[in-house]
Amino acid sequence: MVKIIALFNNKGGVSKTTTTFHLGWKLADMGYKTLIVDTDPQCNLTGLCINADKENKLLNFYKENNYNIREALSAVFDNKPEPLMAATCYTFEHNRNLLLLPGHIDFAEYDATYNIAENLAGSMVMFANVPGAIRNLLLLTGNEYNLDYILLDMSPSISATNANILMQSDYFIIPCAPDYFCYMAIESLIRVFPKWYTTYENLKNNNVFKNALYQMKKDAPKFIGTIQQRYRPRNESPAKAFSEWITDINSLVSQKLVPVLKQNNMIVDNLDIFCSEEYNLINIADFNSLIAQSQFHATPVFLLTQEQIERSGKVWDNMKKSRDDFNDTFTEFANRIIEITNQ
Repeated sequence: MVKIIALFNNKGGVSKTTTTFHLGWKLADMGYKTLIVDTDPQCNLTGLCINADKENKLLNFYKENNYNIREALSAVFDNKPEPLMAATCYTFEHNRNLLLLPGHIDFAEYDATYNIAENLAGSMVMFANVPGAIRNLLLLTGNEYNLDYILLDMSPSISATNANILMQSDYFIIPCAPDYFCYMAIESLIRVFPKWYTTYENLKNNNVFKNALYQMKKDAPKFIGTIQQRYRPRNESPAKAFSEWITDINSLVSQKLVPVLKQNNMIVDNLDIFCSEEYNLINIADFNSLIAQSQFHATPVFLLTQEQIERSGKVWDNMKKSRDDFNDTFTEFANRIIEITNQ
């Protein structure tokens, strides 16, 4: 069965979108049919994949196509007299194993419906199918496209929508940046995750939701690690200031977040065996201008050509090394994801 992995942090600027794009591409390159889903109403992943440049390709895409995450869920959320169906997905010309379910700015409108469904505790039958809708949509889409992995790029917010997306996933990853604000975000998640767990346990035990057409996931999603990124390397390791924050965040995760997740059965067994540091899957350095070129060409960093990078001589040699290091990093990252989710 397809494995659904959410990438979530309630702090922005931690490279969730970049990571989703590159991990999805790498898994697809390794032969795993992979769907990346833009659940963020800002639609950065959609813009990156469709190459939203000065030619207004993204605007033209929305004008010419009527498939996106909002439309795919509209049968439930707009109370249409029709069943959920597998979503139509965008296919990549240069990677046939990779697909995208585009985002839409109006997906944010559904948050009010999620709030009502959570807070009414099933007292209104018309909301019974809301909590299980997104998971069932993804499973239908997984069957339609014969998917191995679905990666969910989530918005940086503590919303009812995000609670549903994460709690209906199989696994979740927390991308991090080495700074004080990310440390604060992890501290808030220590309080948030148990609340989300309790909310969904209550929903699952309510008779209205028990009898829903679109059932919720029976068990909680499993944490499979953090990612430390957006730091400047020095001698192939994080520079001192970044290294100190990485250590502090890793310690916070290990000493405070993980015990809370274990209490709520929200962590993979023996996860520490698979991680290079304390529950940290991998360190991903800031590759600076390579990311800009990747976004401009809608191409992963590890596939950028010299022509796309537009450099020569020693500058090209250094950037080529960075590109190849990025490839090695994401190959290792993808292999760890495969190993953890197949155990």
